[in-house]
Amino acid sequence: MTREEHLQFCKKCTNRELDMEQGLLCSLTKRKADFEGECRDYNYDETVLEQMDDTEALDRQVAMARVSEKALEKYRSEQNLPAAIGTGVLVGFIGALLWAAITVATGYQIGYMAIAIGAGVGISMRIFGKGMDQIFGISGAIIAIVSCLLGNYFSLVGSIANYENLGYFETFSLINLSEIIPMMKETFSGMDLFFYAIAGYEGYKFAFRAFTEKELAEEA
Repeated sequence: MTREEHLQFCKKCTNRELDMEQGLLCSLTKRKADFEGECRDYNYDETVLEQMDDTEALDRQVAMARVSEKALEKYRSEQNLPAAIGTGVLVGFIGALLWAAITVATGYQIGYMAIAIGAGVGISMRIFGKGMDQIFGISGAIIAIVSCLLGNYFSLVGSIANYENLGYFETFSLINLSEIIPMMKETFSGMDLFFYAIAGYEGYKFAFRAFTEKELAEEA
C-alpha cells in the first residue's frame, strides 16, 4: 500500500500521532504505517466524522475515486434518468422564456443568461436524477445548449412581435422557421459561442450527483 492509502486510515484512527519531522505516525509503534490491507490496531475516531465538511461538494473525480464498489452500486440503483431529463427540459424551457423576456424588455441580449440556464439545468438534474453515469452529464450539456438556442429563438420572435405590434402567440403562428434560422445565424457571434460552451459545461458538470466528505465517510 502507498503512503496516501495508509493515511486514509491513519487520519481517522484514535492511535494517530503527529511527528513534526516524520508526519503522521502510529502512537503504538512510533513508526509510519506499513500494514497491508487492514491494520489490526485500527480504531475509528468518531470525532473525525463530526468535524468533516457536510456543506461543500467534493470534485467529482475525487469523490468517485473514494466511492467503494458496494456504495457505487447503491448510488446507481437510486439514479433516475427520466426524472433528470424531464426536470432539465422543464428548467431549460423556463430559462429560455426568461431569457427572451429580459432581452425583449431591455433590448439587450445578455450572454450571462446562458450561464444561468446551464447551471439551472445541471443542478435540477442533479437534485431529481441523482446521476452517477456519464449519460447524465451528456444529457445535461445537450439540454443546456438547446435551451440557449431556444432562448435566442424566443428573443427574436418577441422582438419581431414588438416591432410589428403583434401578439406573441400570433407571431409564433405566422412566422416561418426557414426565415428565423438565417436571422439567428446573422445575430450569432463568437461571444455567443463562448457563453454556449460555458452553459454546456455547467449542464454537464452539475448534472451528476454531488458528495460531501462527510457523506462518503458515512458510507465507508
